Amino acid sequence: MVVDDHPVVRDGVALLLRGEPSLVVVGAAESGRTALERAPGLRPDLVLLDLRLPDMLAPEVVAGLRTACPEAKVVVFTAHGDHHGVQAALDAGAHGALLKDAAATDLVAALRRVLRGERVSDPRMGSGPAGNQAALARSGLTRREYEVLRLAAQGRTNPEIAESTGLARNTVKTYLQSALHKLGARNRVEAIGKASEAGLL
Repeated sequence: MVVDDHPVVRDGVALLLRGEPSLVVVGAAESGRTALERAPGLRPDLVLLDLRLPDMLAPEVVAGLRTACPEAKVVVFTAHGDHHGVQAALDAGAHGALLKDAAATDLVAALRRVLRGERVSDPRMGSGPAGNQAALARSGLTRREYEVLRLAAQGRTNPEIAESTGLARNTVKTYLQSALHKLGARNRVEAIGKASEAGLL
């Protein structure tokens, strides 16, 4: 399902995917509210969601879709690598973020990866606010360790982190322990404090 307020984008995506028998556009919506109304009837496996809709913020639409269609994977689609907006949508449960100028082959490959259960993000975006890219490199944390730590900093429990990232609980625990080790912290509270001091959170 394609959710975008520009007809040219909705039509363009449908055209791009026309030659892909495994990816069929089942419907479209021009606003967040329309998407939430139509999604339960269409039951899409994947929703390509414009980051900037006229009526609702993307994180609200993502949260609504997670309730209306829990099985659907949501990928935000944006013309700008707007870090804060993208990150907010990912925090709300989106499974990936792609730039609208992605090549057709890249778009198709990314959507297939999401359907296989992976989380995808255009490498040109970065995974958080632009300012913490250098801090992330200095810390030695991988993107996944950082993602798990950031969710822990929001007060999420390991089972909640596992659910929102699609990781197994043991994997979440492993990433957290690895992050603690790299930050020289004894527990998650100390790790969050150190990550905050390092400009990561």
